[in-house]
Amino acid sequence: MSVSEAFSVTFTLNKIYTKLCVTETVSGPRVKSSPLEITNPVAPFTACRISYHLGGFPGIFKTRDSEGPVCSLKFVILLVALSPEFLFLGAGLQLRDNGYDGLLIAVNPQVSEDQNLVRNIKEMITEASFYLFNATKRRVFFRNVKILIPATWKASNYSKVKQESYEKANVIVTDWYGAHGDDPYTLQYRGCGKEGKYIHFTSEFLLNDGLIAGYGSRGRVFVHEWAHFRWGVFDEYNNEKPFYINGQSQIEVTRCSSDIAGIFVCEKGPCPQENCIISKIFQEGCMFIYNSTQNATSSIMFMQSLSSVVDFCNASTHNQEAPNPQNQMCSLRSVWDVITDSDDFSNSLPMSETELPPPPTFSLVQAGDRVVCLVLDVSSKMAENDRLLQLQQAAEFYLMQIVEIHTFVGIASFHSKGEIRAQLHQINNDDDRKLLVSHLPVTASAEAETSVCSGLKKGFEVVEKLNGKAFGSVMILVTSGDDDHITNCFLTALSSGSTIHTIALGSSTVKNLEELSRLTGGLKFFVPDKSNSNSMIDAFSRISSGTGDIFQQHIQLESTGENVKPQHQLKNAVTVDDSVGNDTTFLVTWQTSGPPEVMLFGPNGRKYSMDDFITNLAFRTARLWIPGTAKPGLWTYTLNNTHHSPQALKVTVTSRASRSAMPPATVEAFLERDSTHFPHPLVIYAIVRKGFYPILNATVTATIEPETADPVMLKLLDDGAGADVTKNDGIYSRYFFSFAVNGRYSLKVHVNRSPSISTLAHSIPGSHAMYVPGYITNGNIQMNAPRKSVGRSEEEQKWGFSRTSSGGSFSVLGVPAGPHPDVFPPCKIIDLEAVKEEEEVVLSWTAPGEDLDQGQANSYEIRVSKSLQKIQDDFSNAILVNTSKLNPQQAGTKEIFKFSSELFTNRPEHQPDGEAQKSHRIYMAIRAVDRNSLKSDVSNIAQASLLILPNSSPVLARDDLILKGVLTAIGIIGIICLTIVVTHCVLKRKKKAGKKENETKLL
Repeated sequence: MSVSEAFSVTFTLNKIYTKLCVTETVSGPRVKSSPLEITNPVAPFTACRISYHLGGFPGIFKTRDSEGPVCSLKFVILLVALSPEFLFLGAGLQLRDNGYDGLLIAVNPQVSEDQNLVRNIKEMITEASFYLFNATKRRVFFRNVKILIPATWKASNYSKVKQESYEKANVIVTDWYGAHGDDPYTLQYRGCGKEGKYIHFTSEFLLNDGLIAGYGSRGRVFVHEWAHFRWGVFDEYNNEKPFYINGQSQIEVTRCSSDIAGIFVCEKGPCPQENCIISKIFQEGCMFIYNSTQNATSSIMFMQSLSSVVDFCNASTHNQEAPNPQNQMCSLRSVWDVITDSDDFSNSLPMSETELPPPPTFSLVQAGDRVVCLVLDVSSKMAENDRLLQLQQAAEFYLMQIVEIHTFVGIASFHSKGEIRAQLHQINNDDDRKLLVSHLPVTASAEAETSVCSGLKKGFEVVEKLNGKAFGSVMILVTSGDDDHITNCFLTALSSGSTIHTIALGSSTVKNLEELSRLTGGLKFFVPDKSNSNSMIDAFSRISSGTGDIFQQHIQLESTGENVKPQHQLKNAVTVDDSVGNDTTFLVTWQTSGPPEVMLFGPNGRKYSMDDFITNLAFRTARLWIPGTAKPGLWTYTLNNTHHSPQALKVTVTSRASRSAMPPATVEAFLERDSTHFPHPLVIYAIVRKGFYPILNATVTATIEPETADPVMLKLLDDGAGADVTKNDGIYSRYFFSFAVNGRYSLKVHVNRSPSISTLAHSIPGSHAMYVPGYITNGNIQMNAPRKSVGRSEEEQKWGFSRTSSGGSFSVLGVPAGPHPDVFPPCKIIDLEAVKEEEEVVLSWTAPGEDLDQGQANSYEIRVSKSLQKIQDDFSNAILVNTSKLNPQQAGTKEIFKFSSELFTNRPEHQPDGEAQKSHRIYMAIRAVDRNSLKSDVSNIAQASLLILPNSSPVLARDDLILKGVLTAIGIIGIICLTIVVTHCVLKRKKKAGKKENETKLL
């Protein structure tokens, strides 16, 4: 690889090009810098002149810019380019020369050790690589894969992890099942074309060959899920809408492509479709079974299990009419169109016809002893605004409560120089924890200068004492000072194999600090200089082992703080639900020298006072540990400020799972990205679930704290509108664009759920691989075993629950000083639905806002067409529906609008070519308009049929047929009885008449 090629690759991998230097801004396909040449940059960046000489070790590279400042990265990129072993450290999953490097598959610690599982994973990815290569027209394949083995597995022939962890995995393997049993699925939390969060497999799916008949080969299934995960495409089937009426007024099965053939099957065998389709739903016991032998080659996103299927649907094979997630989420675009628009395809060309990709290479890695080093700033900057006090309180709580038992922990500090305060010490009991706390810094230095690299150097010295390397270790770096030389140790951090979490305090913190986290896969936090902010403790509480073992990790139930006036109180309550309760701890911190008066009441009425707490007057903390399992219910606390001046009082509550058989409710807060430039909004996410089941109807509130302005509270929603892609999937989200100032922002999410019945969803969200019930083979029906279904019993959530979690930090630039202009239109409506009711068409959707998904839009524009193509390509010229009486409601509200279908039933709509469209099917779309006439994007397209089809005329269901039969039988019996009675009467009369006649004759 040439230097220029390596430069280009490295820019793509680490996106460091945005920080090169500040001499001149250039863009375009080719940028030159003397004497190196950088080709094909991914984005515009700032270039500078470079002079250097080679040597091969850090520190020998000289940087000089005769016309401007020195480049910020100190030529880490050059070293990486010339050192292949450094090329992909910290980069995660990347595409290079058509091959994916760094795919990480992690096995959950709850999965039992089984080497067949590892073997089958390798076989799955190998098969998937070649299948993907052909499906993408020789474009991409899997080059190298890492499989993260749980520390609970006993075999020892594994390499040691570097920066890999379960939480960073692209693919996870667990024994936690959903309602659909072993369905592989991908958690997609963003829209079309956006990467998902992870792919999920159960160990049963990977081990049980009997499931292959229903799902298809594992390699094919993996490619189906990979397209979900990597390229943000969606399923082309729809179990909720298994058929639809097409533009030719014919009943069609929801599929892509339409060329895939099959027959309707009832309980006793093949049957005509009118026996299966009743009042627009499938009759119970009916299904559509596909032929096992097909001519169609697409689509992988519909039924990858068919042997003929080797392609994704493209523009010529895509079925735009099918009511499936792909059409709804991707505006009727084909899967192939979405894939080819991705960065993967923009930055790579197909391999030549003679080239074949090599099979993937696999490396098995396993975490060893957990090693953590606190690297703490003690410069004079830490003496400002109680920063050192906040650090002491948070670090003490982390050491005493959060960090897992058996972890090796060391402490280093720094100002202009670094210092080792405590060598590695394994935590086996409370005495070990207290010993480490005694080594925390007590005072700040008089020196204002800070050297982050000096602190990290000492941190690496500490962790390397255990095994000679820093591989798999964790650094928690806390600093408040500026440092112009932080880039000097980027290469050391990148190549260390250590994960660095950074916590920035105050607004003067070094600007490139977060790059250390980005390079090493660590978390980023920001603590504003606000006395009532609990962000420091939240940050330490968020840093877990990353093993995926939720039963061993501490869960934060409460985090709050207030500036309390003299002789006033901070009073609140926290719910301890029955899924947690072990190691429950209440932490109280204060600002002034004397502690507040504390009263805590348990659900059973027991009272705890300050005498029951363990206090550290030097750090101004009080901690209460509840022995055993804390009683579930409402715990009420009161903090009285008994001093003569206001002070910040804060409360933090953490706990662990109460039993291993039941996963606790958890919240994971995160951001779409960690930086933005005004006016581009960010999306805030919070995944609220129990195991993998979504928790519905929770109250989820994000608190966003900027450097200087007041905090912003934002309610997150799971309504399938605006920023929220899917309703009731347990992923709560919202756009955030209320940027007050430039700089860093801190994010925290609170979740509360009131007591109720069945707070969990009945199924796990995500894009699932289709399970095929059976096939038609040689004219015979061959059914597969019924798909495994894991029932979930209704459970009473007697106590509700409380959770809180830090979502890290993000930065914003370009915020105007004055009033912000109105640049945000209403968000796109993505859940428009249409239903024909008698002579009306009923539309429903979720109201967008005045600005994206907040506020109240001004008006709606609804248009209708009999041509799907016309309303998609030329919305503004479709038929306009009168919406003068339709006033938009508040964002998030369900909207319903009805209009008469008579206008369209007998009215041909003329197409550009002059031909009339005779279809009795209509297509509708909508967009919202705000008060400044800013318009949203056009919604998804809904469709409805205006006529009742001959072959879908009402067919009575089984109960109706029985009732009709009974009534008919009764009627027939009644008629027979009546006939008998009438006949009997007639004969009787005739008999009497004959008798009288005979009597007359005798007389």
